[in-house]
Amino acid sequence: QVQLVESGGGTVQPGGSLRLSCAASGVTLDSYSIGWFRQVPGKEREGISSISSDDGRIFYADSVKGRFIISRDNAKNTVYLQMNRLKSEDTAVYYCALGPMGESIWYPISHLFDYWGQGTQVTVSS
Repeated sequence: QVQLVESGGGTVQPGGSLRLSCAASGVTLDSYSIGWFRQVPGKEREGISSISSDDGRIFYADSVKGRFIISRDNAKNTVYLQMNRLKSEDTAVYYCALGPMGESIWYPISHLFDYWGQGTQVTVSS
């Protein structure tokens, strides 16, 4: 059974940093494309970053480019999202997701991803 557990969320002041983790069980992460998404109540889920399964191609949405860094540690079966220079508009619930095994996904488009974590809240506020 595939399980994804996000952690690392919390409250931080504008300009601060957080690192989100997404620990996977029931799968070997290096066979999967991974996406990070976020959602604010009343708004559509936004795909903010992804890393493909085959060539490790990385994508960032314009809203986070230059501030967020996605990475994966296959030995720990964990994916990370380092978030720097956080802004109030980054406040959201953040989710990690996996695509189908072996499928290369270049962009974080929700319906392409099969497995989802429960989400972790990030609040950026002074």
